[in-house]
Amino acid sequence: MKPLFPIALAVALVTAAGAQAVPARILFIGNSLTFWNGGLWTHLEQMAGRDTPAVAITTGRSVFPGAFFKSLWERREPRDAIRTRRYDIVVLQEDLPETKVAEFRDHVRRFVAEVRQSGARPVLLMAWAYPRLGWITMAQIAEAHREAAAELKVDVAPAGLAWQRAMELRPSLNLYAPDREHPSIAGTYLTTAVLYATLFGKDPSSSQYQPNGIGDEEGVFLRRLAWETARPTPD
Repeated sequence: MKPLFPIALAVALVTAAGAQAVPARILFIGNSLTFWNGGLWTHLEQMAGRDTPAVAITTGRSVFPGAFFKSLWERREPRDAIRTRRYDIVVLQEDLPETKVAEFRDHVRRFVAEVRQSGARPVLLMAWAYPRLGWITMAQIAEAHREAAAELKVDVAPAGLAWQRAMELRPSLNLYAPDREHPSIAGTYLTTAVLYATLFGKDPSSSQYQPNGIGDEEGVFLRRLAWETARPTPD
């Protein structure tokens, strides 16, 4: 299957020989879409630690309910966390239905510049559309992230597109929590697998991590779909 969102990845943190080159220190900035179900950082640490070879990562977070890039920028905490220079990667999660496309474009530029000034690699986490704020479609969210990626030369973890594809292939699969906005454990797991593929350029199928609530066959499907969506492609 052709990737839905081709991404040019930066140099992987894992050497060709399979040994980890450096510890990956990852900061998450976002809102409840990131911290739901115990936090994407928790699941990413587990997925990395149970891969072969294992990838040891440490994580931090500056996450706030209902936040989006504009409101996050207006707080001190996210920028203070970036400026500590303790991180190799900063994952920036926008909640585009909560804000306007123009505000996303303005503040993603600010955050990416801040991250690069700290010496870290910025990665955008593309979230998903949801019914409560249906003014913008998944296609429009994806297009806004494509434009940002092209302008700023950043990688995007296309979780929203993986969600869309998963629901097309398996309409019975529930990626949403009961509120039809936040992720179910399956939604969090798929998002984690997309992040793993994007950050490390590795197929998450090699990891043995599978949280409670995810069956074996479902886990295989979600990891495979994440890789098909986010795997790096030749320039």
